[in-house]
Amino acid sequence: MRRAPARLLIIAGSDSGGGAGLQADIKTACAFDVYAMTAVTAVTAQETTGVHAIHAIPASLVREQIACCLSDIGADAIKIGMLGSAATVQLVAEVLERSARNLPIVLDPVLASSSGTPLLESDAVATLKERLFPLVALVTPNTPEAEVLTGVPIHNSADMQKAGERFRALGASAALVTGGHAKGDPVEDVLVWEQGARSFSSSRIKGRNTHGTGCTLATGIACGFAAGFNVIESIQRARGFVQQSIRTAPGLGSGHGPLNHLHKLVSP
Repeated sequence: MRRAPARLLIIAGSDSGGGAGLQADIKTACAFDVYAMTAVTAVTAQETTGVHAIHAIPASLVREQIACCLSDIGADAIKIGMLGSAATVQLVAEVLERSARNLPIVLDPVLASSSGTPLLESDAVATLKERLFPLVALVTPNTPEAEVLTGVPIHNSADMQKAGERFRALGASAALVTGGHAKGDPVEDVLVWEQGARSFSSSRIKGRNTHGTGCTLATGIACGFAAGFNVIESIQRARGFVQQSIRTAPGLGSGHGPLNHLHKLVSP
């Protein structure tokens, strides 16, 4: 009899274009042979050129989605993406404090879309830091997000480490500050955790098909946690997956196109 798969609960917004958000998260989980559950925080109308409309799901319904999944199916890890409002952040923190104390949580602190549309209300930032950071095993900001959340200007890897240390001071067990938004080659990500700091680098892959890389990386890491891998192994596996997903991207849309999340299953 086939063993039961690892279970991942995804708390995030929906991307109608399928490149980021819940859709990218579910595809990533499937590629890693992890069972995905979802708590939808918002429905967006978007494609490769930008976000055109956002409809927030009531915070109480987000909380109930999480509670239902955890009380019945259960989870081995949780990934958090777009939350949208302070009320949603508050209620998500409450239910996770009550029902997910021993689960590894990966937080991708989504502040804005790749096209610049705000995806977290400004008054929710303080709540995010105060209520959610202390609950997470890993926070995975890109450099612009890290600058906003820590106040540390980032120009190089030393600054990325400084920001990571600030995330730990704010309560996160570990932080992976990602360098994909920075210029230059190679791309460097910096992990700061209880054992110090470590960098991961890879050659920059040229092209416009990078929509959803942050969602995909965070979910890939969460899948590693769910399957029992440590933080270094989980990051290495997820980074390799993202790189191959970019290399084999299908080239859809006229803007920043989606990745090929199913490259492990079907070659394009």
